[in-house]
Amino acid sequence: MSNEMVEDFAKMTVFPFATSSKSGEPNVIPIGFCKLQEDRETIWIADNFFHKTRQNLEENPRGSIYVWGPEVKGCYQIKGDFEIKTDGEEYEKMYKAVKSLGDRFPAKALAVMKITDVYECKSGAGAGKQLL
Repeated sequence: MSNEMVEDFAKMTVFPFATSSKSGEPNVIPIGFCKLQEDRETIWIADNFFHKTRQNLEENPRGSIYVWGPEVKGCYQIKGDFEIKTDGEEYEKMYKAVKSLGDRFPAKALAVMKITDVYECKSGAGAGKQLL
């Protein structure tokens, strides 16, 4: 991701997160723990309260997040492939980070997104253009 995309990502506090079931039934939820990793190709999302989302990711390991808001310069749709982790070093690191925010968050699993595509979402001539 470009420097501007990384800066915009960092300004977000809540991300719309979309998944769909194997049969194509869509689902979108707001998520708070969504962290772009240093490689700029991986995003960690904490499964605190997933229900349909977790089921969807197990059936169809693709998803999308949306980056946009009043403080954000750009507007991006980020798509990727997911792997669910419930143990291991990455899971433990996420678990500690989530628990540092409060015990009300169960940190049940780590959804690891490998970014495959980024699209422009601003209106105008470039709307829908693939950026990555």
